[in-house]
Amino acid sequence: MSTNKQSPITILGAGAWGLSTALHLHNAGYTDITVFDRATQIPSPYSAAYDLNKIVRAEYEDPFYTELALVKKMKSKRFRVPQKRAKRSVKKINQEAIKNWKTSLFAPYFHQTGYIVATTGRAPPKATEHLQKALESISSHPVFAKGITALKTPQDFRDAAWQFSEGSLTGFSGYLNRLAGYAHSSDAMRGVWAHLAGRGVRFVLGSERGKVRELLYSGGSTEEVGQGRRCVGVRTADGRTHRAEKVIVALGAWAGSLVPELGSNVVARCWSVAHVQLSKQECDYLRFLPTTNVRDLGFFFEPDPETRLFKLCPLGAGYVNSIESGDGEKVSLPPAGDVPEPQDFIPAEDEVKLRRLLHEVFPWMADRPFVEKRLCWFADSQDSEYCIDFVPDTECSVAVLTGDSGHGFKMMPVFGRWVVDLLKEGRQKESRWKWREHGEEKEWGDEISWRIGKTRDLKELLREKAMLVRARL
Repeated sequence: MSTNKQSPITILGAGAWGLSTALHLHNAGYTDITVFDRATQIPSPYSAAYDLNKIVRAEYEDPFYTELALVKKMKSKRFRVPQKRAKRSVKKINQEAIKNWKTSLFAPYFHQTGYIVATTGRAPPKATEHLQKALESISSHPVFAKGITALKTPQDFRDAAWQFSEGSLTGFSGYLNRLAGYAHSSDAMRGVWAHLAGRGVRFVLGSERGKVRELLYSGGSTEEVGQGRRCVGVRTADGRTHRAEKVIVALGAWAGSLVPELGSNVVARCWSVAHVQLSKQECDYLRFLPTTNVRDLGFFFEPDPETRLFKLCPLGAGYVNSIESGDGEKVSLPPAGDVPEPQDFIPAEDEVKLRRLLHEVFPWMADRPFVEKRLCWFADSQDSEYCIDFVPDTECSVAVLTGDSGHGFKMMPVFGRWVVDLLKEGRQKESRWKWREHGEEKEWGDEISWRIGKTRDLKELLREKAMLVRARL
């Protein structure tokens, strides 16, 4: 059953997916939209997209996501619909994400610098195999083919990015994709928020007014799963209640705190982020640098001209925060508190990777201090698939948007269309995005092809940090 467009719709979370959902609901004619976030301003620091930049690319081992990110008309059998609706559905659902980054609303934040993907001579087989499969997904693609250049020698890399001229690039092998690049994620969220706020979408922000403590059900409490509950609104930290016909939970890594059933399907996972502070001259030197992803070490972007920060992220399986749920099962949620600990810290193993990366590419920067170090929290699914579906036994009154798995931001311009379709159809038709009852195992993420290494627990990191502090004293 489709949703009445005049009914009140509440979105929890003003991150990339929450904002995209609000945007497309507004564009589809929904007139009563309210977005809650516990941040005091947008962009929200609780969003995984609260960052300088995110990679925007379309190469995947799975052609399904390549098509979502790029192709105008989806030809995958997984998206077939009845013939009488095929033309309309293709136009509505399957527009390319990258094309929409070039529209007036999103274009100010998109930078098509090109995207270099590489492995070093010391890369494990998993990293090189992933690179080859990603390359295969685009090298013969009719849209990509002319923009792909194989890079087989250090000189090939220097030809693709002249700023690499001083790096040794030992054993580097990979390719350049000229159609990809990055988007300034925080600025994109700020821009979409301003666009929506000026068009009547309401935003309720703050640790009291904007933080939702509880989903309110007419057929039982939040704990009474399986009772045919219907969500009728939310209660915020200030004690006020807010009525809603539909509640859309887009809280990323924090979603499990409001929808406990998610704990067996989605885990909160984090990766390290670090920056190097550059001078104006150094920032100018690295201008137009292709976004570069060295699969066994980490990735980086051209520096931000406003802050002159050069962002780097190490690659790995990430870190979880395991806690025991009420039923005795272990789940992972971000640490409690306004700003999750630890801050101004990255694990020693991640710093080693980033130092090696800089020594190979920019030796003049390799010994610079890292600044604005932190852990960035994502919602991670077992197989890196999104979940865009209604919570069972809620009479389609609660939808969850989760499982971004570290590759969701690039879909921001088009993601909300899939939520509009969910509300219209009253069910999720794409099997891979459906709600899953139970995860098969808790040590998720290690088998995902683009993650190198093993998952570790946040408690280990905190112990390491404490030992480091004691050693300095």
